[in-house]
Amino acid sequence: MKNKNSKAAEKKPLPRILKNKWYLYMTEFFAGMSVMAVELGASRLLAPYFSSSQIVWTIIIGTIMIAMALGNIYGGRSADKNPYPDKLYGRILIAAVWIAAVPFIGKLAIAGIAGLLVVTINTNFLIWAAFITCMVVFVYPLFLLGTVTPSLVKYTVDSLDDSGRTVGTLGAANTIGSIIGTFVPTFISIPAVGTAVTFLIFAGIMLVIGLVYFISSKRGAAKTAIASVLFIVCCFASPSMGFAFWEKGLTYEGESVYNYLQVKDDDENTYLSTNVLFGVQSVYVKSGELSDMYYDYAMAAPLMTESPDTADILVLGMGTGTYAKQCLRYFSGAKAEGVEIDEKITDLAHKYFELPEDIKVTTYDGRAFLAACDKKYDVIMVDAYQDITIPFQMSSVEFFTLVKDHLNEGGVMVVNMNMRSESADGINGCLADTISSVFDNVVTVDVEYSTNRELFATNSDEFMDRFEANTAALKQEDLRRMMQIVRPELEPYTAGDHILTDDKAPVELLGMKVIDDIIQDELVYYKEAFKEKGIKGLLE
Repeated sequence: MKNKNSKAAEKKPLPRILKNKWYLYMTEFFAGMSVMAVELGASRLLAPYFSSSQIVWTIIIGTIMIAMALGNIYGGRSADKNPYPDKLYGRILIAAVWIAAVPFIGKLAIAGIAGLLVVTINTNFLIWAAFITCMVVFVYPLFLLGTVTPSLVKYTVDSLDDSGRTVGTLGAANTIGSIIGTFVPTFISIPAVGTAVTFLIFAGIMLVIGLVYFISSKRGAAKTAIASVLFIVCCFASPSMGFAFWEKGLTYEGESVYNYLQVKDDDENTYLSTNVLFGVQSVYVKSGELSDMYYDYAMAAPLMTESPDTADILVLGMGTGTYAKQCLRYFSGAKAEGVEIDEKITDLAHKYFELPEDIKVTTYDGRAFLAACDKKYDVIMVDAYQDITIPFQMSSVEFFTLVKDHLNEGGVMVVNMNMRSESADGINGCLADTISSVFDNVVTVDVEYSTNRELFATNSDEFMDRFEANTAALKQEDLRRMMQIVRPELEPYTAGDHILTDDKAPVELLGMKVIDDIIQDELVYYKEAFKEKGIKGLLE
């Protein structure tokens, strides 16, 4: 038996705008588009803090699917109980305002959640932080958008005779909207205007959908006024907050198709970071001296070849060009070029890091470049990272075989392995095992005061003799001194059987495990500060 409210609602005539089903289809179209745009925006919002690895993507997709499923259930029940559409379009207004506020409240939520987890958990920091952030920031607005489809079915199906066609049209509208909502943020809005404005664009679309309904229906004046004012406030607040909003005096902060990008500058160095929480990815020493980073250790690679001063060097993962510039500075006749997938990083390298225009940089994926290139090199440096993880396609036996095929006789590959781990089945152990299955000789050295480990691989049996002879012949005292530090630390690698392939290379899980260990070491300091001074200690 139906209750009185339900009967009254069914007798109440629909607003004129909904008598034309095209408006209902447009609502479904834009709702589907906004859901996908928010999903992609969520990835970009979280990436500077927690990376954009497959693990983080899984968390985002999983929590959004939870929200949509709950929204579907609630929307269906709500439509059956009270089929009048005011509530649906009211929910759309709330979702629009929430989405507009995401770039602002999301960053605050990330900072608060990270601070809370510092003192409450011991393992899987990034996973818990990303999951809780998604639940707090994204579940509610997407739950509201999840109510759209079942509610619209209620309003669009006139009879069982046309129910299949009507539901199919709604589904098509949602799918087409989702397709557009997938491509526009990635290729147009985020590169052009950034993540915050992208959220505002799609929030604005949903706001208009709701406003048109209420204005045409001549009701809901308070709802529309409040939603409009809050949206305008978000238009000013959301873009004004940077990802590293606590940092002062940044030289540059922005985004590209691939990365969050941050440039900091001081009297001695210029730094590039592609992640808010995990340090520096590239450094430029203004004096032209050695960087005191892993680049210095990697300078051993040209010295392991027959003639460092005529070496032909390729850098996969060029970044801002620090390694290439150091090689050209210390080996006068050497040639260097790089491959960098993110063109925006190359632009920043020319603008802020004094990368010479005559050093060739190809904008391409490193592996795809090798596959299309016939040239061979004396040294190939592999320093490609996606945020803080290694791209799986550049960690496999197939990839390292491709690198070997592009080395001249006696050539050397050097790999920068971040996230140093002593575990035999950790990310570095798996990479070293994989490389050892391709090259005859592999040696490693740990970079002092960092989490980096440099690996050198070659098929030449004379590479260490060449290294010692070329080091002894160096005229540059600072580089010779650096190599004298490196030489006693070089250790032949004893290979295991943890081989990564194109079919099986779980680099995200392996890397996340090491990151978790590193974070735990760092968190000891913050937990002690919290124990001594409470919240004040964390803030200090």
